[in-house]
Amino acid sequence: MDALSRKIILASQSPRRSQLLSQAGFQFEIRTKPIDEIFPEDMPSEEVAPYLARQKAEAIMPLIEEGEIALTADSVVILNDKIYGKPKDAEDAHRILRDLSGNRHQVITGVCLKDHYKERVFAGSSFVYFDELTDNEIEYYIRTCQPFDKAGAYAIQEWIGLCKINKIEGTYANIMGLPVNLVYQELVKF
Repeated sequence: MDALSRKIILASQSPRRSQLLSQAGFQFEIRTKPIDEIFPEDMPSEEVAPYLARQKAEAIMPLIEEGEIALTADSVVILNDKIYGKPKDAEDAHRILRDLSGNRHQVITGVCLKDHYKERVFAGSSFVYFDELTDNEIEYYIRTCQPFDKAGAYAIQEWIGLCKINKIEGTYANIMGLPVNLVYQELVKF
């Protein structure tokens, strides 16, 4: 049976990942098992997202039945080799957005496809160029979009992406949370 006809289990509560898979025509079901997103302190920043995606896949495997493929993902925002995760609160979101303001940062989304016999771990990488953000713009964005469940304290499909990102290198879908083009390519090979 080819991988594209197999049942995909998206192990993510991210509405953005569900939206991207749906828009690409994938049939999938959502099953989740939360994990602590902990990684070794000395791990290079570009390896963190694929590492966490693999950890999530290991955790979900008891819920995966024969013939199903687990799809897990994790996104990180990196600026000057520092990882920016989800903000703890509005103050943290403000600090993160202040750091990203006027800078180019990298978004890496690690993905793991796994069944009971094999796995593929890979990552998409994109660069995002932010215009300068004023404190009023940052406060407006935090107040209206509540970016507390988003790595880097922003979502490209919201106000900040429409009004304050002037350029991207890589795919929009990767920045949104899932490199769908790579997922498709890897599923074909799976």
